[in-house]
Amino acid sequence: MSNCLTSQRMNIALIGYGKMGHAIEAIALQRGHTIGLKISSSNRHQLDAAYMQGIDVAIEFTNPEAAKTNVLDCLNTGTPVVCGSTGWNEELPEVFARVQELGGAFLHASNFSIGVNIFFEVNKQLAKLMNSQSEYEISVEETHHIHKKDAPSGTAITLATQILEQIDRKKTWALNFMNNADILPIVAHRVDNVPGTHHVKYASPIDDIEIIHTAHNRDGFALGAVLAAEFLAGKKGVYTMRDVLFNS
Repeated sequence: MSNCLTSQRMNIALIGYGKMGHAIEAIALQRGHTIGLKISSSNRHQLDAAYMQGIDVAIEFTNPEAAKTNVLDCLNTGTPVVCGSTGWNEELPEVFARVQELGGAFLHASNFSIGVNIFFEVNKQLAKLMNSQSEYEISVEETHHIHKKDAPSGTAITLATQILEQIDRKKTWALNFMNNADILPIVAHRVDNVPGTHHVKYASPIDDIEIIHTAHNRDGFALGAVLAAEFLAGKKGVYTMRDVLFNS
């Protein structure tokens, strides 16, 4: 997927107009798109068919409590929707079913950063290699800004899930739960002004193997969200960032 300016101009609705919404707006405008609607808590009532007329795709970044309702409202207006809200995975099957029922389009990701999605591929391959190396203890650690509402992060959960799919000796993950042979621990930190750092570690008495992704700002997440919107426009079905970056 190229990062150059797209020839497909879109009219985008931003659902959630906080720091991420502002970052997405800046990237979208740089890439030649327009922002036709900005939804925040003060004008939530505008998330309906009348206001969504002429919108090509919606990008939703709010919170775990609001995400499902926002996404379903977009789908009900016939609008493709890209969603970056995390912490509501248990409700995603209901959204997937609604997409199929309506013939809509939906793309959800725990992280839209191109670098993080490459990191996911590295994580899967490393876990596959380490399955037979039982002397290594495994952990996932994440650090985010103090305003992030879910813990662990969706990205950390994705990393842990990928590891569990490859490492037979680990049965589940748990937050801040150490020293259990069956459990993959995820340690979560909240620190001022940290966009996001994720760290996977395999530690043994002899050596450690570590992979780390550190975000320097929100621009990578914003670019990925806009790339996802460009990918989703005109399509039907359920997609992930893997479709955007590696299968398109």
